[in-house]
Amino acid sequence: MVAPVINPRRGGGTGKGRKSKYTKAIADEICKRLAGGESLRHICKDEHMPNEEDVRMWVIEDREGIAAQYTRARDIGLDTLADEVIEIADTPRMGEETRIGPEGKTVTRAEMYQHRRLQFDARRWYLSKLAPKKYGDKLDLMHRGDSTAPIVISNTDARL
Repeated sequence: MVAPVINPRRGGGTGKGRKSKYTKAIADEICKRLAGGESLRHICKDEHMPNEEDVRMWVIEDREGIAAQYTRARDIGLDTLADEVIEIADTPRMGEETRIGPEGKTVTRAEMYQHRRLQFDARRWYLSKLAPKKYGDKLDLMHRGDSTAPIVISNTDARL
């Protein structure tokens, strides 16, 4: 007898995964949660949800028109993350840091600014990559001056 192939991407099972039967209710729940800022990976970890690959295939195949709804939900989810960035920046969060040294265990209760900074930077980076026109840095690439004159780059302008 041949041993079943284990697929780690599907939770270490036999590779068969959960049922991937499409339903409008499941598709609507996925889109609602995406619009709320959850990742597809996180959503698909729920036991009653299909695996990521199946959801992505539904979108590619545009099963019952899901592609447009999925795209809108993703866009709204980015706006939700942008709101979260402001909330993270504006809301202090207290936490505990435990250190064990030669004198024993020390517990310090303080504002968790380093953790907040990481959350802020990760979301800001993600937004700038997925929606650069909306959330990326603005670059002024406008050519000024005589439009017929050649552009001259000197050694001081060149960057290595």
